[in-house]
Amino acid sequence: MRQIRQSAKLKGVRYDVRGPILVEAQRLEAEGQRVLKLNIGNPAPFGFEAPDAIVADMVHHLPDAQGYSDSQGIYSARTAVAQYYQGRGLRDTAVDDVFIGNGVSELISMVLQSFLDDGNEILVPAPDYPLWTGAVSLSGGTPVHYLCDEDNDWQPDLEDIESKITDATQAIVIINPNNPTGAVYSDELVRDLVQLARKHDLVIFSDEIYEKITFDGLEHHHTATFAGDDVLCLTFSGLSKAYRVCGYRAGWLMISGPKHLATDFLEGLTLLANMRMCANVPAQHAIQTALGGYQSINDLIVPGGRYYEQSMLAYRLLNEIPGVSCVRPQGALYCFPRLDPEVYAIEDDQDFVLGLLRAKHLLVTHGTGFNWPKPDHFRLVTLPDVEMLTEAIGRISDHLATLR
Repeated sequence: MRQIRQSAKLKGVRYDVRGPILVEAQRLEAEGQRVLKLNIGNPAPFGFEAPDAIVADMVHHLPDAQGYSDSQGIYSARTAVAQYYQGRGLRDTAVDDVFIGNGVSELISMVLQSFLDDGNEILVPAPDYPLWTGAVSLSGGTPVHYLCDEDNDWQPDLEDIESKITDATQAIVIINPNNPTGAVYSDELVRDLVQLARKHDLVIFSDEIYEKITFDGLEHHHTATFAGDDVLCLTFSGLSKAYRVCGYRAGWLMISGPKHLATDFLEGLTLLANMRMCANVPAQHAIQTALGGYQSINDLIVPGGRYYEQSMLAYRLLNEIPGVSCVRPQGALYCFPRLDPEVYAIEDDQDFVLGLLRAKHLLVTHGTGFNWPKPDHFRLVTLPDVEMLTEAIGRISDHLATLR
């Protein structure tokens, strides 16, 4: 019999956040070991529960959520999203500019499949959320990684971006607040990124899923507010992180700018939305309540709040480890520390995290899994409470001591 092989389209596609290291963690758990998983930003296992109002609203609407919805999403959810952006300066946002999806991840894949032709290039940050790189490749495009500068609080390097724009470049991905670095971009930087897109006639894909998770009074700036009516901007966001409902799969896409120039592309996107019928209907009913109700996230991102205190604790403890440096996170749910190559001679960072997993039963993700070019970083999720996080970083410190 013939061997059944994976599609050639998957060549080069990776998603190491749930890759070989997770397989090894599952093997250890099958042996009876307890593994602390800090590889993925999933709030629920660490005591972050959905706001009661969201759960109640979903339960209330379950009798009305038994059939397919419109492929773009239920009207109340799209209206709530449109009004959300109208209240943030995007007054021309209409209900028809909004698509609801099964999380941002589904919408990213749908958009890239409808946008890309073979050989098209997309500028993607390094480090990045690896779904962007994988989805670009799977859609026939070529991801071209622009560097974010660790010495400048992980801000994108504008000169590096412009040097990588070619005739094949079609769009730029902006992840702000950034996963995995925790960087939050200033209004000046966002404006400069938009100006680069305007200068080179690029579409902007703005991943803003962590928009409500910023620290120390920093403000998140919507890319679309600077794109105006002459730069097509696709904004991705949703409920998963700020509202602690990752499993509900409730994300959205908002399209702004010269939509009259993107009619053909939008027809293709609508086709793909129709083919998948609709997003999860019960979760769509949560969107209006979430955006219009009390914003409990505000209690978590200030001093004394768990998101804030845990991020700052991780930052401090990581920097106390010899040979480890970590930029202070400005938002999101992660730290992206550096291992000094002169202290730790790591040639394969996946092997490093596998060694940490086997020795200390702690699961993190290696930096090259986020398309960082050197094996000298890893990402740590900062969701555990203070006691658990202190223990976790203690395990990292103990393991690194054996490598020095």
